Amino acid sequence: MNRDKHLPLTETVYYILLALAQPAHGYLIMQKVEGLSLGQVRMAAGTLYGAIDNLVKLKWIEPAASADSRRKVYAITNKGRDMLELDFKRMNHMINVTKEIMPLD
Repeated sequence: MNRDKHLPLTETVYYILLALAQPAHGYLIMQKVEGLSLGQVRMAAGTLYGAIDNLVKLKWIEPAASADSRRKVYAITNKGRDMLELDFKRMNHMINVTKEIMPLD
């Protein structure tokens, strides 16, 4: 099986894509990422918007309609979901193999 050149996803990108399971604006994305990662991943606005620009270029996320014209809202695309799923499966395989070889708590 050939692995996509974008894998593995960085932890930040993984959490951004996961946070966009429901459309969200930048500040909400930052809050969701911090919550999902149990505070392990915290982003400055510049880091987030750099990542958003890159993910839009890759067509993994896209602007979404918003009732508030002051905030840009983004949503994950099918391509973004596919990449998230591929990385999830990759990590899940690593976990399962590790459990088989070296059982850990």
